Amino acid sequence: MISKATIDTVYETARVEEVIGEFVHLKRAGSNYKGLSPFSEERSPSFMVSPAKGIWKDFSSGKGGNAVAFLMEHSHFTYPEAIRYLAKKYNIEIEETEQTDQEKALTDTRESMYLVSEFAKTYFHNTLLNSEEGKAIGYSYFKERGFTNETIKKFSLGYSPESWDAFTKEALGKGYKLEFLESTGLTIPKEDRPFDRFKGRVMFPIESMSGRVLGFGGRILTNDKKAAKYLNSPESEIYHKSKVLYGIYQAKQAIAKLNNCYLVEGYTDVIQFNQSGIENVVASSGTALTPDQIRLINRLTKNITVLFDGDAAGLRASVRGIDLILEEGMNVKVCTFPDGEDPDSFAKKTSYDDLVYYLENNSKDFIQFKASLLMNEAKNDPVKKADLIRDMVGSISKIPDRIQREIYIQECSRIMDISEQVLQSTLAQLSQKEVAEVGKKQKQEQQAFEIVKNENPIAAVKVDVLNRLERKIIEILLLYGNLEEEFEDVFLRTNAEGEIETVSEKRNYKVYQRIYLSLQEDEVQLANPLFRAIYNDLIAFYNENESFSMEQYLMRLDVDFAQEVTDILMEDEQLVLHDWVGQNIFPKTKNETIGQEVSETILTLRWYLVGSIIEELKSSISSEPNSDNTEPLSLVMDYNILIHSFSKKLGRVMSRYY
Repeated sequence: MISKATIDTVYETARVEEVIGEFVHLKRAGSNYKGLSPFSEERSPSFMVSPAKGIWKDFSSGKGGNAVAFLMEHSHFTYPEAIRYLAKKYNIEIEETEQTDQEKALTDTRESMYLVSEFAKTYFHNTLLNSEEGKAIGYSYFKERGFTNETIKKFSLGYSPESWDAFTKEALGKGYKLEFLESTGLTIPKEDRPFDRFKGRVMFPIESMSGRVLGFGGRILTNDKKAAKYLNSPESEIYHKSKVLYGIYQAKQAIAKLNNCYLVEGYTDVIQFNQSGIENVVASSGTALTPDQIRLINRLTKNITVLFDGDAAGLRASVRGIDLILEEGMNVKVCTFPDGEDPDSFAKKTSYDDLVYYLENNSKDFIQFKASLLMNEAKNDPVKKADLIRDMVGSISKIPDRIQREIYIQECSRIMDISEQVLQSTLAQLSQKEVAEVGKKQKQEQQAFEIVKNENPIAAVKVDVLNRLERKIIEILLLYGNLEEEFEDVFLRTNAEGEIETVSEKRNYKVYQRIYLSLQEDEVQLANPLFRAIYNDLIAFYNENESFSMEQYLMRLDVDFAQEVTDILMEDEQLVLHDWVGQNIFPKTKNETIGQEVSETILTLRWYLVGSIIEELKSSISSEPNSDNTEPLSLVMDYNILIHSFSKKLGRVMSRYY
């Protein structure tokens, strides 16, 4: 188990914007950073990172937390894995303590599958480099492809022995369970003798953006016509081929830095480009491009350049992929290679400078590419040319940005020698059709999820008001709890004439002390169990520590507490996302009136609680003849006087359901 000292050092060292910046393309937004959510499909940023608070918040999915929480949510790390990842990133030495049996038992199925996959990667790589069979067959193959030792190591390339169960026997001997070998697809179950899926193949580990092994691709080296040339891991809990891109782990930093991603088809295309010095390249691994794969790239850049060989079928496939990329609001170019060449072969024989020059000068905008490709098919046939133009306008209609659509319409008009008016008319027809379809779908969803009318709307409002007030108290404690402010105390005293008079006196309190004393005075406990638990924890933390460090406080919270605290802390960051200041809308800064905000919140909570008592008293008044309602009526009158005093202090008329 990782020692507490190591965990403390990790939390103190890790910068949330640096950690998240490896997975999400972040842009500066005032003192914060913003970007597209890595957890949902979106085109406008709703993901916010606050370096000052050391936390992040995804307003589209509701997720949030610190750097460790991000790694657990995004990369499905366990808590220890996230700590180890950060320790490695920041070169922090890990101190271990003895792990209990109970802690060992917490390893879940997914974690076991990750561990098995990591072991397999190491086994195949070592077999390639150190066994006679691996060196003679696998290593020789990679060297023939021109891969250097450095490249083989960078991509952890490997070899699975020809023996039926060499890997399975080794894994079982190391203590890995057969059920996880089978669930990852590394071993194929058979009653009498389970056997290796990838026997006799060179191995390509497929990794997530964070470097976790999800699955494998294996290429056979014999001429066995009955066996598939390439074989991938089957779908599993950790591997979904439509949601992964080969090489994304090695390419992510280069993609973000260069603000462009080259998209190819195969493993060797990626590897050869990397070896040539171009690292911002990923592959769809032979599958048709999917929206999930495009969104992976969208987290790092808005620009994709699709690389294809001159094969006609491949070019048509690229056209289909282009529309998907455009739908995600991304910019797309296409670069083709000379006849008989593919990205692998071309990069292998071309120097870095020449390769960069070729890519820059042969990458066409999608509209130019589509026109040149399809015009060859249409030639002088006016009907085919009309279909081609409709096809191009169809692609343009996928672009979410209106200005971009306008520019592409102008470009299409110039290339195809047709008036912009006709193209705009065609575009409008397509757009109207899409809007109608979307509207129909939304109406169906609305009917399917129609909410049943609330039979007790007043009760619902009550819960909402109390929840908001209690949440406000937690927010004040988190943001300003340790600040000292001036508050006005009001109390009664008897003067020299023996009359009772109201006296006000200003005193300094720390905000958390003022809130605690006020709630104690009224003998009030927060109604929401989660808020109550966080409140008690915060008060205890303030009493035990002279200073308040948000990072230190978040570090000690369990998952439920941390999620709620992050939601509260990041609520106001939505103002940054919407750029209100840029629109000359200036929200009031909270810390300008902290004392007033605390007093008003406590006073409003008191009003609400008194109002609840009044409602209970009213319900106890009997309508029966000769009933004695003197006492409850008298209490209602007294409490109404109290409500009036609250209203006077707050400077506003108090409505029962605030």
